[in-house]
Amino acid sequence: MFITPAFAQAAPGSGGAFDFGAIIAQFGVFIPIILIFYFLIIRPQQQRVKAHQQLIANVRRGDVVVTSGGIVGKVTKVLETDEVMVEIADNVRIRVIKSTIMDVRSKTEPSDAKSKADADDEKK
Repeated sequence: MFITPAFAQAAPGSGGAFDFGAIIAQFGVFIPIILIFYFLIIRPQQQRVKAHQQLIANVRRGDVVVTSGGIVGKVTKVLETDEVMVEIADNVRIRVIKSTIMDVRSKTEPSDAKSKADADDEKK
């Protein structure tokens, strides 16, 4: 018999127990990946959503808006619910849900700013 029997051997240094250092090192690789995803994908998306919500909350009468369907119109009335009346042609008004507004093309000045500007003009 020229061949000796082979016996299974444990890996050197394993000792048969959990090696927490190796486990932590494996998870340590995922931490930079998670951080990269957060700063390149998740955080900018959260900022865009926050800016869009603020844009919708500040819609006023006289603003020219674009809906998600591509309809461009002028806001004639902001309703108490989450809707606005948009004039898309002469004497053609539609009710639009605020969340479907994608962009505000031209903003009107807030009414407080107008009254202050008028008061300044009268003083001169």
